[in-house]
Amino acid sequence: MDIKILETKEINIEDIIRLYKANEWSSAEKPDLLYKALLNSETLITAWDDTKLVGLGNAISDGYLTVYYPHLLVLPEYQGKGIGKMICDKMQKKYSHFHMQMLTADGKSIDFYKKNGFERAGKTEPMWIYQGNEH
Repeated sequence: MDIKILETKEINIEDIIRLYKANEWSSAEKPDLLYKALLNSETLITAWDDTKLVGLGNAISDGYLTVYYPHLLVLPEYQGKGIGKMICDKMQKKYSHFHMQMLTADGKSIDFYKKNGFERAGKTEPMWIYQGNEH
């Protein structure tokens, strides 16, 4: 398997929705907004198996000190093959000089992020107003 990791916004909405639905993310129910959100991210990293989108991650940033990684998804049949790590590594390399790289991890993703250098942020508690239902 030859997976290519690209920093590109050349991506179509159908591929994105397929990826999000396969992972049962509720944002797939808002395809136009999801597409606009991803294209407006500071960084969008995609993973491709030939012409098939198999994963993506995005970053929102102030451009200097803080970066937030809201999404990292890999098609279920491609999970466990190091694709998420490749996306994460590309992001961490790009933002390595930033004062703070942050994300919200839940469920089975907690161990993945710990393996990739993230740790609980002191005594903080994640908080949100959320319209989804998968968490």
